[in-house]
Amino acid sequence: MAPVLITSPHAHSARSTAGMMLKVLLATVPGILVLTYFFGFGTLVNILWACVVALTCESLALALRRRPLLFYLGDYSALVTATLIGIALPPYSSWWLIAIGTGSAILLAKHLYGGLGYNPFNPAMVGYVILLISFPVQMTSWALPQGPEELPGLIEALKACFAPAHYDGTTMATPLDLLKQNNSLPVDELWVENQQFGRWAGLGWEWVNIAFLGGGLWLLWQRVFTWHAPVTMLVALALMASLFYDGGSAASGGSPLFHLLSGATMLGAFFIVTDPVTSAVSLRGRLVYGTLIGVLIYVIRVWGNYPDAMAFAVLIMNFAAPFIDHFTQPRTYGHRDKPENR
Repeated sequence: MAPVLITSPHAHSARSTAGMMLKVLLATVPGILVLTYFFGFGTLVNILWACVVALTCESLALALRRRPLLFYLGDYSALVTATLIGIALPPYSSWWLIAIGTGSAILLAKHLYGGLGYNPFNPAMVGYVILLISFPVQMTSWALPQGPEELPGLIEALKACFAPAHYDGTTMATPLDLLKQNNSLPVDELWVENQQFGRWAGLGWEWVNIAFLGGGLWLLWQRVFTWHAPVTMLVALALMASLFYDGGSAASGGSPLFHLLSGATMLGAFFIVTDPVTSAVSLRGRLVYGTLIGVLIYVIRVWGNYPDAMAFAVLIMNFAAPFIDHFTQPRTYGHRDKPENR
């Protein structure tokens, strides 16, 4: 009788895709709660509507591709993508903006390439960049961070999403935008004259980033991913900010702490850069991958046209990930040379 041929790898892991995705969703809860505290219910409405659109688009794509719905919907990857888009979009975004971004992420960035595991680019970041390039005004209008008593309620958040013509909210540029546009005031004076700045970074933003840092550390403790990419990304960003920080002049690009606690830094480091499908695979490759993302974030934030820069940095390095892996492959067990040298 012929033996059964089984291809490598032969190791079996008890961890499932669904289990990992559920842990990622759970880890976003602290950041979502802090966003809701400072910016109101807009983020929650964003996420809920994005989840509805994502599941609808996922089901449509699976039906067209003749794939079993329950099996693929049960991996929760569509919900993770929708949650990341809902968090990244400004609170109180219109329903059509959320629908375009989420639909683009699921249909174009994911299923167009064959579904989960075949997409070369992070779907959430693709959807975000499409919106940022197509609708820059809507994508840069964030609600003013305030206390819970002064923020719009749930009804106002629903009205802003599904009946935007009847909602009149106060929006402002983000702290990253304000610092980038500043060319006359030293950083200390800009901090005093603008209510959007907190102790270390933007008011509310610093606590949002700390919350996502906590969720990311929990994922690291759960071994959902390794430390290599997120830690090197944060170290590279901090080093770039330290090298080019001039002490706080009008032309300053911001202190290291400001960059670490502003925008989507911690969300990107622990929830986007660590995407196992679109990032580098080898451990040395992840070190290079994370380092270059950190450098690109600072370069685009300070010298480019997009103050946050996380999405562009990630997509550029998604493109470069196979190239990085090619030159950072570990030596095959039992051989002195790397595979490409044999």
